[in-house]
Amino acid sequence: MTTLPAPSGARAAVVGGTAWHVVAADVDADWVAAQVADDPIAAPLGARFLSALADRIGAEPGVLDAVLLAPPLPGGARDLVPVELEHPRVDRALLYRADVGVWASADGTGMLTLGRGVAGRLEVSLEVEPGSRSRGRGTALALAARSLATEAVWAQVAPANTASLRAFLAAGYRPVGAEVLFGP
Repeated sequence: MTTLPAPSGARAAVVGGTAWHVVAADVDADWVAAQVADDPIAAPLGARFLSALADRIGAEPGVLDAVLLAPPLPGGARDLVPVELEHPRVDRALLYRADVGVWASADGTGMLTLGRGVAGRLEVSLEVEPGSRSRGRGTALALAARSLATEAVWAQVAPANTASLRAFLAAGYRPVGAEVLFGP
């Protein structure tokens, strides 16, 4: 079990994949080990541990997200323009990421953010206008993020957000783990 300081923008994070977890929080490693002793494979991302960690650090856990990863694509994003936009998606990105850029589709039906998140990784979030959903716009935006990047792009998706999960999978992102970020 590894414990690290919390990533910037979050009070703590728990990240895991197949048979591994990292708890990035200002807590003692022995405390973490004792909390997950009964099931060290599943417990770190389970409700009991996340609740105990929240109580210990005084911050609420966010959503348990699937973490997806995709390589960059050459060619640039043709249908996007950089914008300065006030939007809840941008506000959330600014809470957890540095160096956030915002792009909108030329027709105004979608937008995406790219910024530096956990461990300095390049992270994307996107939003599609309600009237433009179920038409492939989310997949196009997820692909566009890869075209804007010169390195691998990470995405966090709530598993219950099946439309977003399908869009990222269709755009070539692959699941690599799960994580919970604790509020800034």
